[in-house]
Amino acid sequence: MGDLGQIFKAYDIRGVFPETLDADVARAVGAAFAHVVDGDEIVVAYDMRPSSPELAAAFAEGASAQGRNVIMAGLGSTDLLYFASGKLGVPGAMFTASHNPAQYNGIKMCRAGAAPIGAESGLAQIRELAEKGVPAHDGPAGTITERDLLADYAAHLRSLVDLSGIRRLRVVVDAGNGMGGHTVPAVLGDQLLDALPLDIVPLYFELDGTFPNHPANPMDPANIVDLQAKVRETGADIGLAFDGDADRCFVVDERGEPVPPSAITALVAVQELAKEPGATIIHNLITSRAVPEVVAEHGGVPVRTRVGHSYIKTTMAETGAIFGGEHSAHYYFRDFWRADTGMLAAMHVLRVLGSDHRSLSEITAEYTRYAASGEINSEVADQAERTAAVEAAFAGREDVVSVDHLDGLTVELASGGWFNLRASNTEPLLRLNVEAPDVESMAKLRDEVLAIIRA
Repeated sequence: MGDLGQIFKAYDIRGVFPETLDADVARAVGAAFAHVVDGDEIVVAYDMRPSSPELAAAFAEGASAQGRNVIMAGLGSTDLLYFASGKLGVPGAMFTASHNPAQYNGIKMCRAGAAPIGAESGLAQIRELAEKGVPAHDGPAGTITERDLLADYAAHLRSLVDLSGIRRLRVVVDAGNGMGGHTVPAVLGDQLLDALPLDIVPLYFELDGTFPNHPANPMDPANIVDLQAKVRETGADIGLAFDGDADRCFVVDERGEPVPPSAITALVAVQELAKEPGATIIHNLITSRAVPEVVAEHGGVPVRTRVGHSYIKTTMAETGAIFGGEHSAHYYFRDFWRADTGMLAAMHVLRVLGSDHRSLSEITAEYTRYAASGEINSEVADQAERTAAVEAAFAGREDVVSVDHLDGLTVELASGGWFNLRASNTEPLLRLNVEAPDVESMAKLRDEVLAIIRA
């Protein structure tokens, strides 16, 4: 098969179809996946990209040739695939490139129970086998059968968050032509289940992997402009934006203003702690310092982790954490097999809003305590050298409270400001996140660090 290093990333597979990821590669990966994971069955789902059905079918052929029975769940969000893996107790593979442009596709894989597969937990082994070629299976081929799991997925989410008794809400949802257009009508609408007290105003629900309206990446402010405008125009209570595979959800309030994912993490954490007082809550090191503060104030135990779903899920398993949140709008739930699901996070927010007479901006104000820069990328020739230059510039300063290397470089200052500098795994970029008590001090610290990075 040749070197697949270009498409195997830290947590999944991403490539351009058909240049670096085609049916032959998918077939080889399917065979390797079947060789690495346990059990007799595998479940496969795919998003709305034009190349996804072909790649998923080839993967299923490779896996079945190794004697595995493959359940083809068809069109689905990534969290639907995690649901299937958890509910059925089988390994799974999801064909999606999430928020990447239309020419890309990819594979997210998990073990039974939606347990993560990353570079250090099986992905490197799958790559090696796919490159070498998996030995032919000595026995009969497995079967490939189709099974629609959308109704079961919707019913499971409804069983976790009851929205039937909330006040009526007007909710604008921007699916970005991604899989939210498939799952939102099933979970929040009346397509498969009883109607909820929600008036859904749909934006771009048509499944179209060419993304004709805007990229399905709600973390980019340019991609939520239509959502913000529609919320204001319709007088909606809330706006929700999903990424391409609908495992992430971004929220805007009734004014059309973005609600930081850290504030959503804190809000959901409070709800989960009400169910299980004293529980552990996971937050990655880029989330706002407000998150561990809120968790502690509500009697929970905050635990800080590296960025990335495999680290979050592993730490959740180790600590028994009930919930975890990331700055990137990934939200993880113990009662969803520790997997990330934007839909379940959205439902928690809807329940809080629908059970309170206040507006969303009023509710989330208590969770938005600091000024944040957002993630700022700088292209550099030598990531390690520039990081070392930043660390040297802050070494020995009296106002530096702590320096750690849990994930890149994190420096905390006596003023309450802090920054994290991380190298991208896939591009020659350094990613900077800065937070401080107010906008002025945040901007000052941001500019100071950026000047060193870009010198």
